Amino acid sequence: MTEGAVDKRRRRFLITAVTVVGGGGIAALAIPFIRSLEPSAAVTAAGAPVDVDINRLEPGAMITVTWRGRPVWVLHRTAEQLKVLQDPGLVARLKDPESRQPQQFGAAVVSWYRSLNPQYLVIVGICTHLGCVPDYRPDIAPTDLGAAWPGGFYCPCHGSRYDLSGRVFKNMPAPLNLPVPPYFFDNDSIVRVGELSNKSDQNWAPQTW
Repeated sequence: MTEGAVDKRRRRFLITAVTVVGGGGIAALAIPFIRSLEPSAAVTAAGAPVDVDINRLEPGAMITVTWRGRPVWVLHRTAEQLKVLQDPGLVARLKDPESRQPQQFGAAVVSWYRSLNPQYLVIVGICTHLGCVPDYRPDIAPTDLGAAWPGGFYCPCHGSRYDLSGRVFKNMPAPLNLPVPPYFFDNDSIVRVGELSNKSDQNWAPQTW
């Protein structure tokens, strides 16, 4: 074999080897890039509907779940709490007692109790002023909140007050009622937060969180 033939074979080998290695390198780089385009598990979980078991939720008790990275409260209201919500004296003190502002997912929850079932309130627990998380204060007329306090939610950051339907009181820093997110009762024990029974409204958002 001549020296020229050996050089040509060596050149072809080197070109092939570089092409294979280079292609492998591009593929190795492409895999993480493609994976980076897929939504992370955290992002998917944040927007996915959440099932809440209310079977053992006692009257007067409230539990918190997370949806879209926000706290959502499920409150089992007592008969006494529901009665207070209709009191004319309370209604006169509220900024938007009839829920005229779009702070709820639809007409089904535009009522004095702002829920599909009067006993169960499902609401986003974020003050509509500057995004603090209010405290659940069901006690009536406590010393720190005054004799007129009927029970509800109190924001410790700037003092905004809401009743047990999440309706904001007049003359408060918060401009709007607490949001009522899309939800439905999957059965007697499960509330699904984040969508409706027809699988719609996953992209719903209130006027103000």
